[in-house]
Amino acid sequence: MNDCIDQFIDDLGPEKVIHIYEPKSKLRAIVVIDNISLGPAIGGCRMAADVTTAEVFRLARAMTLKNALSSLPHGGAKSAILADPGVENKEALIREFAQTIKTLTDYIPGPDMGTDEGSMAFILDEIGRAVGLPKVLGGIPLDTLGMTGYGVSVAGEIAAGEISLPLKGARLVVQGFGNVGKAAAKYLDRQGVKLIAACDSKGGLHNPEGIDVAALIKAKESGVAVSASDLGKAVTLEEMLKIESDIFVPAARPDVFNEANQEQLKTKLVLEGANIPITHPAAKKMHERGILIVPDVIANCGGVITAALEYQHQSEQDAFDRVKSTVTDNTHELLRRIIGEGLPPHDIALKMARERIAKAMTYRAHM
Repeated sequence: MNDCIDQFIDDLGPEKVIHIYEPKSKLRAIVVIDNISLGPAIGGCRMAADVTTAEVFRLARAMTLKNALSSLPHGGAKSAILADPGVENKEALIREFAQTIKTLTDYIPGPDMGTDEGSMAFILDEIGRAVGLPKVLGGIPLDTLGMTGYGVSVAGEIAAGEISLPLKGARLVVQGFGNVGKAAAKYLDRQGVKLIAACDSKGGLHNPEGIDVAALIKAKESGVAVSASDLGKAVTLEEMLKIESDIFVPAARPDVFNEANQEQLKTKLVLEGANIPITHPAAKKMHERGILIVPDVIANCGGVITAALEYQHQSEQDAFDRVKSTVTDNTHELLRRIIGEGLPPHDIALKMARERIAKAMTYRAHM
């Protein structure tokens, strides 16, 4: 937990970086509250054994930018519990983690990789604040509805039109067939896109004739690994990244593509379903190769928008409407400014977010 983040510190943040260790339970966790200029920070709590401080900071910064681009009255934060999400005492660890962040009232946790609506229910029970709650507790079930994946599909529709890519029959590869990847595949499938490859942490599946998305989701939710499905040919994770496609959705861990392997990707359009799935230097090289990327802070904002609307006690339909309008407007602005300013997509997205944060800060006293 001691990796240095000095290289990331700038005028936006971070506000706080907290390392947590409880000797008795062996709980280890990291919290980064990046920026609260727009209001209390919303950001997911992930659970994975190998998360670093630098990764949590980068994810927190992505939330700062994403929340600003989504015109939400919230800053950005992120946390990580350093444990395998399959650990037997998961509920106890989550509840203890909640108690350690009880006084961090500027941070509102939500679900992320390795945690879910039930996890947020435990946190709410302990400290009285969380988003992404079960429906029975007044939550909008963002994973059940697939709100992040829905936003990814909206970005895909807008961006495909910009590059004259017909969605009907377009070949789709989804790297990471979890909550986001499944939903993105489902909503893109409804627009006529053809899923030809997908993977989870155990391996991938390839069928150039098209994979039955509903059948693969059903198999995955029943506990069958993607590569064990009979809907295509099993491939390795490395082979997955090399499959030629029209649309590629990275929806797993950070930094799947970097400068060393970015040339393996052969596609026309990337919709970043995961947070920071491609390093910025790699994304710049992809841009130079003619690949259009819709960055994470624009493409995958559906989850946090839904969480924020849940916090405001709004409805599921309100969430769908807001996600569609926000992603549509931001994607149009992104594409227009890429052409007008001649910069890569991630640079444009960063400028868009910083402009909105700066404008919002002019309305706040003592900033």
